[in-house]
Amino acid sequence: MILAGFAAIVGVLTDRQVRGQFNDEVRSAVDQLESRLNLKWIGPEGDELDCNKTIRLSDYASAEHAQIRIYDDGGALLCTQSQTQVKIKGAATPALGTPVFPPPQSTGTFQELGDRVVVRELGVQPSGEVTLLYARPLSDVDHTLARVRVFLWLGVLGGTVLALLAGLATAQRAMRPIAELSDAAREIERTRDPSLRLPHPEADDEVAELARTLEGMLGALDDARTETEATLDRQREFVADASHELRTPLTSVLANLELLSEELRGEQAETAEAALRSTRRMRRLVGDLLLLARADAKRLQPYRPTDLAEVLVEAASELGPMADSHELSIHAESAIVDGARDDLHRLALNLIENALRHTQTGTHIQASTMTRDGNAILVVQDDGAGIPPELEQRVFERFVRDGRDGGRGSGLGLAIVRAVAESHGGTVALERPESGTGTRFVIQIPAVGSVPAHAQPGDDHTSTTTGSTIGRRRNRS
Repeated sequence: MILAGFAAIVGVLTDRQVRGQFNDEVRSAVDQLESRLNLKWIGPEGDELDCNKTIRLSDYASAEHAQIRIYDDGGALLCTQSQTQVKIKGAATPALGTPVFPPPQSTGTFQELGDRVVVRELGVQPSGEVTLLYARPLSDVDHTLARVRVFLWLGVLGGTVLALLAGLATAQRAMRPIAELSDAAREIERTRDPSLRLPHPEADDEVAELARTLEGMLGALDDARTETEATLDRQREFVADASHELRTPLTSVLANLELLSEELRGEQAETAEAALRSTRRMRRLVGDLLLLARADAKRLQPYRPTDLAEVLVEAASELGPMADSHELSIHAESAIVDGARDDLHRLALNLIENALRHTQTGTHIQASTMTRDGNAILVVQDDGAGIPPELEQRVFERFVRDGRDGGRGSGLGLAIVRAVAESHGGTVALERPESGTGTRFVIQIPAVGSVPAHAQPGDDHTSTTTGSTIGRRRNRS
């Protein structure tokens, strides 16, 4: 746009300049012609005009493509630039072609029929006056200006292309450090490693200052993260150690309360039973905290081949007394994993207990184990009311409860399930059963090929718990 505006201004100024110069040339040519003409009446009666006595009009006009006309005071054409002989005054005009211009009515400079015309009054010796008409075609000027306009627009197009290429090259060079910073920032985002060094531009400009500022900010964030991780590690170590240390006195208190509850009678026995229940709940909570603390602190228990089928049956047997009127079905196929048996037992126990606590009386709960595609799979599902949609994305977070257990839970059960599954290299997923109602938890842990001596491949453990009884049937396949 700047180049086009500049070309338009140059075009207007050039047009004015060229046309003004052309007008000056026309007037200068008329002045020169007037000074060189020496018109004189000749002939026996002085009735003839010698137009080519001192200068030939055809020679003078041909160089500039001019038209020259000389009229008498009556408007009769006396001479033209194409005349080769003298005209006779007052006689009829010879057939020299149709005149281009009519006889002028006034003197001066004007534009007519696409020509610039100058009209002057000239004296003739010995006396009298004639009218000189000198015309130059404007087409020469128009052609010149047209060529100027073409050159200007070609210059605009060429300048635009060159400016575009130069601008792109300059912008690319100027934006290259920004692109390098962006790539480095994406790499830091991908690796989550703020210690990576950012590229510094060669020029000491604003981009270099930005790179230094970002690098300083990343360094500060890295230091802050290191301090935070160190603090969290110390907290995890403290929780793990404290939870471990709390188990010994809690076990002693629990044993003493059990003995005390057997000896006491009446209200004192009821008080001892209440204290015993609270202590058991506290021991369970301390155990949960210890397990989570060990998982956070990466303190792994010794792993050995463990059959998830046996773990599931043991967990179901332990929860038989609290099944109430639920129907608990167990279908356990041998599924060997390399893991910590106590942690896996807690995982299965929490899943079944979660189903018992959060479903109504009469709900059918199914738990099964199997091996598929190199993974040992543990599935626990129920046909209850299901988990509210607003909690589905948060059920594995710590201390998240939906309130349907009457406030008895700590909100750590499913968090422990996820921690145990992930510590064994597995995953846990919440799915919707095919029936459309209820809840389905699927645990997948990499299976191992070895089978412990007490569990042979193909063993199938199937049991059903109704109320507070549990039966177990082993079928050899």
